[in-house]
Amino acid sequence: MKKLLPLGALLLLCTLSVNAQKKKNDVLKQLDAKAETYSEIAHTIWGLAEMGYLEEKSSALLQETLAAEGFSIEKGIAGIPTAFVAEYGSGYPVIGILGEYDALPGLSQEAVPEKKSAGGEAGHACGHHLFGTASTAAAISVKDWMKANNIKGTIRFYGCPAEEGGSGKVYMVREGVFDDVDVALHWHPSSANAASAGAALANKSAKFRFYGISAHAAAAPQMGRSALDGVEAMNYMVNMMREHVPEDARIHYVITEGGEAPNVVPDFAEVYYYARHNTRDVVVDIFDRMVKAAEGAALGTGTTMEYEMIGGTHELLPNLTLQKMMHDNLVKVGGVTYNEEEKAFAEKISKSLGNKTLNMEMAETVQPYKETAEAFGSTDVGDVSYTVPTAGLGAATWVPGTPAHSWQAVAAGGMSIGSKGMMVAAKTIALTAMDIFENPKTVEAAKKELEERRGKDFKYVPMLGNRPPALDYRK
Repeated sequence: MKKLLPLGALLLLCTLSVNAQKKKNDVLKQLDAKAETYSEIAHTIWGLAEMGYLEEKSSALLQETLAAEGFSIEKGIAGIPTAFVAEYGSGYPVIGILGEYDALPGLSQEAVPEKKSAGGEAGHACGHHLFGTASTAAAISVKDWMKANNIKGTIRFYGCPAEEGGSGKVYMVREGVFDDVDVALHWHPSSANAASAGAALANKSAKFRFYGISAHAAAAPQMGRSALDGVEAMNYMVNMMREHVPEDARIHYVITEGGEAPNVVPDFAEVYYYARHNTRDVVVDIFDRMVKAAEGAALGTGTTMEYEMIGGTHELLPNLTLQKMMHDNLVKVGGVTYNEEEKAFAEKISKSLGNKTLNMEMAETVQPYKETAEAFGSTDVGDVSYTVPTAGLGAATWVPGTPAHSWQAVAAGGMSIGSKGMMVAAKTIALTAMDIFENPKTVEAAKKELEERRGKDFKYVPMLGNRPPALDYRK
């Protein structure tokens, strides 16, 4: 992998940002011309693999890239050091493009088609290095087109940290940084190209901490009170609770601290929980029951318990007015084509996933448009979608059939397969933003749909309450 020299990359971007982008086809050609530069930026962030709220270098690189293109930069928004807004233009409409850049703990992986750790603490197993870079590329392309055609309005890039469990956008929504935005556009890495109406699960997460009394586990166990017993008792009760929650709810946990040695009664233990469902009211009910289980576990084991809210997101609210426009532009852009080297890489990845043959259709084509979707994961884009009309897409940055949060996703994201899908997303978002600037009535229709879908009595209440940003949740 090439090592990016940021200054050289930024100079190249400035050189290529010519005034020839009068037409949309010119914009697409310019994106193709800059593809290698954007690939180097994405691969640099891939190599950094910084986790949520720790993305100092990744955030700085995207800020430098946008500033070199004439965007004004506001850093540290919503009390988050790695969050920022880059803006160009003025007036109506205001179109926001979302970008992410955080990595997942563990999952360090080289860009090779077999499992081989790169020796790092984290890996870009959800492709956010591509997400942030493609969104940056789209914002710059739209800016060049606006400048060449004297288009009125504002284009903004939102640097959104800690999507993976940190709920970065929720704090941004809570602080009002999207209040004057007319439309928000986003995308996500995937193993297929699709821009149907999206769906995501509402989510609420917390760390439950139990405190006991340490003692010699053999010589004086009666003197101790095990904090680990408290964690295990809570887990047992929550696992029994699974029978008595909606069957499409999801509950996950990991024990993050359980003691240091078997012969010492642990005086501290911690368990990290998620609760999810496609309706936030159900999530709140499940979470409240989890708290009761934790309180009962502490009472029964003679320990004490406290919990800290870590994250909380709304379900995703689709906007079909914008989504169909996004789909039509994705169809114009089309899918990706692998060269022989990429095919050989993909075949090995596909075999590692248990597939006998590689099916390229999902990467080469665009999936049919659908107005409904089933939710599986969660995203803090959900909170944005309840605040401003929002549309998104998925682009084939991974080998078909690859699940997110896997070493296979990290591997493909670190080589040209990921970069090709990234440029599909950049082009689609750029075309959609330009369509909206040219047809401002679309904004009014999208806003009307938002109001109808969320209900006239809707009042935004963040799922994580009024806590400050959980800047140390990965430490």
